[in-house]
Amino acid sequence: MNSTLPIQSHFQASVKCLLYAAPIGLLAASTLAASQGDSSAGKRLHDANCTGCHDTSVYSRKTRSVRSLDALKQQLESCGHASDKNLSPADKQNIVRYLNDQFYQFR
Repeated sequence: MNSTLPIQSHFQASVKCLLYAAPIGLLAASTLAASQGDSSAGKRLHDANCTGCHDTSVYSRKTRSVRSLDALKQQLESCGHASDKNLSPADKQNIVRYLNDQFYQFR
């Protein structure tokens, strides 16, 4: 009788469970990150701080460089540095929420 068979079966079942659970966890984390912030406050902040350099057409053009929620956050950081804006983390999250709700719809 092979006593390692139940251990191997249990291990294989655990690995399968992890392989199925990991993408679901990542999707949930991404959805949560996309849903944080206040879109209305983000629009006000965007209009006051971003439209001095560009209009909203940069978000919907076919050649836009932002292709993910993380890229959107990085782009906002770059714009803030370039424009010398000192936005709080909450302000940045509000702008990300507004842009994602209005233009990108990343999940």
